[in-house]
Amino acid sequence: MNGTLPPKSLAERAALATPPTVAMRVRGLSDRAVAWIFIAPTIVLLLAINIFPLIWTIQLSFTNYRANRPNAPVRNVGIDNYHSILTDPDIWAAMQATAHFVFWTIVLQTVIGFTLAWLIDRKFRGHGFWTTIILIPMMLSPAVVGNFWRFLYQPQIGGFNYFVSFFTGLPPSSFEMIGSVKLAPWAIVVVDTWMWTPYVMLICLAGLRSIPDYIYEAAEVDRASPLRQFWSITLPMALPFIMLAVLFRGIENFKMFDMVNLLTSGGPGSTTEVASITLKREAFEKWRTGFSSAFAIILFVTVFGLANIYVKALNRVKQR
Repeated sequence: MNGTLPPKSLAERAALATPPTVAMRVRGLSDRAVAWIFIAPTIVLLLAINIFPLIWTIQLSFTNYRANRPNAPVRNVGIDNYHSILTDPDIWAAMQATAHFVFWTIVLQTVIGFTLAWLIDRKFRGHGFWTTIILIPMMLSPAVVGNFWRFLYQPQIGGFNYFVSFFTGLPPSSFEMIGSVKLAPWAIVVVDTWMWTPYVMLICLAGLRSIPDYIYEAAEVDRASPLRQFWSITLPMALPFIMLAVLFRGIENFKMFDMVNLLTSGGPGSTTEVASITLKREAFEKWRTGFSSAFAIILFVTVFGLANIYVKALNRVKQR
């Protein structure tokens, strides 16, 4: 009104404020160059957050540095830290406990998760409601789950012993899950399986839903039995998704800390002391920073190497 022009948008004002020389340079850039300009700050930030600590950890792994003595002289010890780790029986015991935990949680979560996914894929009445119920454990915080199951495992007031007693006839006070040397590792396996089986179920369900219906229709025309359809169609076509779930859960369980720390703190004794608990004690209780840095590098190389081999196998399965 009154001969005034409407206010310009923010983009128009920014364009007018841009110097002509800069504007010409921007117009001359390709789409690829513009994309790199936008993502470069994020890449630089990620490199600073991830690469710098890794390089610093590698450097510390060859020294006797202690974080609680920052002013003490730092001596280069070469590969002594790595030699001590690879010859330490306590470290190997922790790795064995880690392998036990990773193996059994992956087996149970994969079998139960795929079974639940296969049942839900049948689309029975109320399957949406039961899917939501099954997903609840995965939505909870590990701190909540750890404290919740620690209470359930109490032999006098917890419900887990009474549940086992109902099916086995054993007195509820005759065993203690997190206080027994034999049962404590399985107590952690049960909790992690209860919490993360829904995650595996979701990935397997995505794989089952991706199988086209016409394949099953063709199999029915050829009079293939349901069992034959499962072994020849369902399982092979869902296998890449199952392997992907195993990869994710294997990496996560190898570095599991919070659940074990809340339930048993590595006890009784060192029965459930997995690698992450040992690393925490070496770094923040014994303050052997150089030693713990070397241990962290060994764990990183182990996970990276195994995951790389597994991904190659996964790619071969996907190309079939």
